[in-house]
Amino acid sequence: MSTEEKFEAIENKNVLLVEDTPSYQELMSVAFEENNISDQLHIVANGEEALKFLRRENAYKNSPIPDLILLDLDLPKIHGYELLKTIKQDEQLKLIPVIIFTSSTQQKDIWQSYDLQANCYLSKPYDLEDFLSLVQTSLNFWLHFSQIPDSRGYSQST
Repeated sequence: MSTEEKFEAIENKNVLLVEDTPSYQELMSVAFEENNISDQLHIVANGEEALKFLRRENAYKNSPIPDLILLDLDLPKIHGYELLKTIKQDEQLKLIPVIIFTSSTQQKDIWQSYDLQANCYLSKPYDLEDFLSLVQTSLNFWLHFSQIPDSRGYSQST
């Protein structure tokens, strides 16, 4: 199965990248383009903008609800931990998988992320090929193979 065929099933998925470093934003854009899903990547540079995007406020009123969130921890305005906590406590957002995608390999960061209900913790590789491979593998798993409840269609009564 070709890469294009593998990712055909995720062409209608939306991913929110919360990343303040322009070079990582660019690398992630390249990784998405290589997997033919560049138009589904939405990028915000801080935690405050991420909340506005997720709550569809102001300039983001027509933004899609993301199917997956890639979250850096060390963010301006609202730290990644606080954003993760807010997402997982929000009834409308809590089922969206959140992958921590950060440069930290510190155990305290890993523990705290999982304690706040992160779905996955990945350390950003420094090697370009490793970075691209990790993004491809992650997208393939979370958007193609993983079964995630559709929070937009959930009803307590069903």
